[in-house]
Amino acid sequence: MIVEYIRYTIAEPDRPDFEAAYGRAALALQAAPQCVDYELARCEEEPGSYILRIRWTSTPDHLEGFRKGEHFPPFFAEIRPYFQAIQEMRHYEVTDVVGTGGSTPTLYEWAGGAEAFDRLFTRFYEHVAEDPDLAPVFAGMDAHHAQHVAAWLGEVFGGPSLYSSDHGGHKHMASRHLGRNITDAQRRRWINLLMDTADEVGLPADPEFRAVFAYYLEWGTRMALIYSGPNPPPLPETPMPTWHWNQTPPYLG
Repeated sequence: MIVEYIRYTIAEPDRPDFEAAYGRAALALQAAPQCVDYELARCEEEPGSYILRIRWTSTPDHLEGFRKGEHFPPFFAEIRPYFQAIQEMRHYEVTDVVGTGGSTPTLYEWAGGAEAFDRLFTRFYEHVAEDPDLAPVFAGMDAHHAQHVAAWLGEVFGGPSLYSSDHGGHKHMASRHLGRNITDAQRRRWINLLMDTADEVGLPADPEFRAVFAYYLEWGTRMALIYSGPNPPPLPETPMPTWHWNQTPPYLG
């Protein structure tokens, strides 16, 4: 993935039309399979300065795919009057220096931290042991299994990297599902029981948190289903997946 930055200086009388033109040009970006996302920003200190940020799947996809494809002509038709106002137009590769600030709590913090996740999974696996559909799947599980899963989800939701440092990380979690032949009925039961347990132990019930929580459970259990099946993919060598309010594991298509 690559980031293109285009910097403009636009005279005051032209600014409303410039922004309107990009509003129309954005329809072509929305339709282009090479475009990941985009954003036009106006400088607060110098309102005539604009930066257009476009993330492309790759530089060749932009230069060869988009610019030579069907979506470029309608895009360029809208912004052509402002082409001479461009001050910079370059592609940038994102470095490893990336993260989120502290203005918004992590999902881990919002849920209540380690104590909340330990409480959730301790109670959940007590229910599992009595559940006719799930008890066979977890027969003979380690006495500390609940704490390990709590560490996993805590790290995924922005907490300490305990599962990576102490339990083998993403690869290890995937390996624990190999050969288990989990059924979709068991997967669905696991989700429903955990959601009910979240209510029981008092995890936050606001729609925003529960939406991300449910989203993760769907993703995680479907990954477990894939790795437990007859033809699992290679075990992942990637770091732990991370989730935030507006961030999920990248689409790898």
